[in-house]
Amino acid sequence: MRIAFINENSQGAKNGLLVGVLKKVAEPLGHTVDNYGVYSPEDKAQITYVQVGILAAILLNSGAADFVVTGCGTGEGAMIACNAFPGVFCGHIIDPTDAFQFTQINNGNCVSLPFLKGWGWGAELNLQYVFEKLFIEPWGAGYPQERASVEQKNAGILTEVKKATQRDLLDVLPRLDRELLKGTIAGEKFEELFFANAKDEKIKEYIRNLLA
Repeated sequence: MRIAFINENSQGAKNGLLVGVLKKVAEPLGHTVDNYGVYSPEDKAQITYVQVGILAAILLNSGAADFVVTGCGTGEGAMIACNAFPGVFCGHIIDPTDAFQFTQINNGNCVSLPFLKGWGWGAELNLQYVFEKLFIEPWGAGYPQERASVEQKNAGILTEVKKATQRDLLDVLPRLDRELLKGTIAGEKFEELFFANAKDEKIKEYIRNLLA
């Protein structure tokens, strides 16, 4: 699995710590972690939690990432922004129980965590345990066991509902402010990571023209 990590500007100083914990858990399991920043408070590209949602949608819909780990101060804003876009199913995760139930019941492709609220003693341990519950066990089994088939069915229904209520990403992006979009993909390593891994040629071409 290719996991994209994104954090918004208010938490840029924590990027190295956050990505380090994610890699510690994910890489021994055979997953690849791509760090899309924000890398530091001094970065030229300072994306907001709104732009986190746009970037997550671009990465997931293009196939540049299979899963997105993101967040903001509370995790709420990034979660709302992500779920505004087609093809993104984002859960708000605070603790390992949230993480386990999200993978088993909702079977989504994106999580948003609080990187400031409640960030005290042992926060990096909680983060490690969250990532362990996200990536160690297979997803979509359903929970609890006696409701597994019901939860699996509901997750599939939600996918179809989202397709019916939201536009295709290539219908959405041109409707957004062009400068907002350009700022979203202005990260130092975006072009290197995105064009090496994205699979959808139409989205790649749109992003290529936007960068030009």
